[in-house]
Amino acid sequence: MDGYRGTLHPHAQEGIRLFNAGEYFEAHEALETAWREETGPIRRLYQGILEAAVTYLHMRRGNYSGAIKVYERSMKWLKLWPDECRGVNVAKLRADLSRAVEAWTRLGPERVHEMDWSLVQPVEWKE
Repeated sequence: MDGYRGTLHPHAQEGIRLFNAGEYFEAHEALETAWREETGPIRRLYQGILEAAVTYLHMRRGNYSGAIKVYERSMKWLKLWPDECRGVNVAKLRADLSRAVEAWTRLGPERVHEMDWSLVQPVEWKE
């Protein structure tokens, strides 16, 4: 896939900052803007990060099935990228997201209030 080199779109950078601040809805909005404005394949990375933010948003809101559904879409996009791309540690994001969703799944819809929120990790990114 093309687009490994270069910098992230400014809205993607803002989206990651918001993601890392736990502002998942706002992160989604910024990343969606970057996704719309981007014409190259890198937009699929933005989509993967965007959907990771939505996964965490659903988890925070207690939406059990919504979190799992969006997680699966996120991983579909994130698996297309190398372990590191444009300063984003994609491998860590995939692993962190998977670990959080595995814990979420083990709890089941009746016990989501017991979620270990320390499993929800920021996106590692070198500007």
